[in-house]
Amino acid sequence: MPSSLAPLRFGANYTPRSQWMHSWMSLDLDEVKRDFEALAELGLDHVRIFPLWTILQPNRTLIRDRAVADVRAVVELAGDFGLDASVDVIQGHLSSFDFIPSWLSTWHDKNMFTHPDALSGQVELVTRLGQALGSEPNFLGFTLGNETNQFSAATHPSPWPVSESEAANWITTLLDAAAAAAPAQQHVHSEYDAAWYMDGHGFTPKLASRLGALTTVHSWIFNGTAQRYGGRSAASDRHAEYMIELARGFATDADRPIWLQEVGAPSNCLSPEETPGFLEATLRSVARTENLWGVTWWCSHDVSRSLADFPELEYTLGLIDEEGAAKPIGRRFAELIPELRERRTAPARALGIVIDVDEAETPLNRGAMSPGGSVFQAWVDACEAGVDAAFVTSIDADSPQALSARGITELVHPAPDGVAYDSHNTVV
Repeated sequence: MPSSLAPLRFGANYTPRSQWMHSWMSLDLDEVKRDFEALAELGLDHVRIFPLWTILQPNRTLIRDRAVADVRAVVELAGDFGLDASVDVIQGHLSSFDFIPSWLSTWHDKNMFTHPDALSGQVELVTRLGQALGSEPNFLGFTLGNETNQFSAATHPSPWPVSESEAANWITTLLDAAAAAAPAQQHVHSEYDAAWYMDGHGFTPKLASRLGALTTVHSWIFNGTAQRYGGRSAASDRHAEYMIELARGFATDADRPIWLQEVGAPSNCLSPEETPGFLEATLRSVARTENLWGVTWWCSHDVSRSLADFPELEYTLGLIDEEGAAKPIGRRFAELIPELRERRTAPARALGIVIDVDEAETPLNRGAMSPGGSVFQAWVDACEAGVDAAFVTSIDADSPQALSARGITELVHPAPDGVAYDSHNTVV
């Protein structure tokens, strides 16, 4: 019997084949058309695009009309190929490169999350771009920016630290501006996995799972998963599913959609021959989760070898190579989409793995959730035993109503053992 559930969405994070994101400096719509045609041929239904902040807003009070028009033109062109488009609006970081406008750096250094002038400038950009795109029928909405929390991390070379309340204020201020400018769309924020795995990080699981129209998940096995367990281990094949279930464990809305906004097959963890199988295992695993909106693969096209100084893994993440040919991983994606788009009802998850949290619902030990930590290991053990596990906070674990609502009948309490967060994606 056909499923009555909404079709699962499949797309790609758009990395232009020619000149990568630098193509926004002098946009060639013929090249964009060529790229979108190739993605549509794979059967994708959406793209996520990344206009650079430095080009859109080179001065706090200068938002370039031409740059805004270019974004709208790319969204419209996506629609010509049956592709919906999600747009990152405060786009300051991609693939180890930061794109911070000069009015926020060096002599003009301002914390982008907390300084009143920095915040008002970002609100104005969100407003202007939202007004320009809101009437486009294929515009899905904004992501506030790609993994902007990395600017607040202690591991960043020039961090702008934030508390949880400051991070929440930044997110809600910009989401409110997006909703006012483009009320018909769904707007989200995105974080890299330090929000889940790094103790002391101001962006927290609670913020990730409760603010915005959907929860976004970015899953990368170079974060210690592949290094500890192997690139084609159950831990790696199901890492995206793990993060989706973590997000569900911190949500207060049982029906909140979750978007696997980034997942890819990094060459420092997988051989070229392993990547199609990893993609298939990842997709089959996440397609079994509840309320999944869709999967957006990282990325559409390989970075050209003519561009210097990228981490090696960034050159080979595409579904399509730098010559424009679909790679084996891209062909496998295309083969799976028709089958997985019509999804089935998610399996019950009666086993709940408990995450200890404080009164503010912040994990007491995020290192326990990171690869190799006790919570992560409890998940791996369940997977290897053939059990589909869920996560529950220690607050909800003490609530029979909360457990009953999720169908959880058995609890596992891992010891609070954690490991230090350790990601390997910016080594050049």
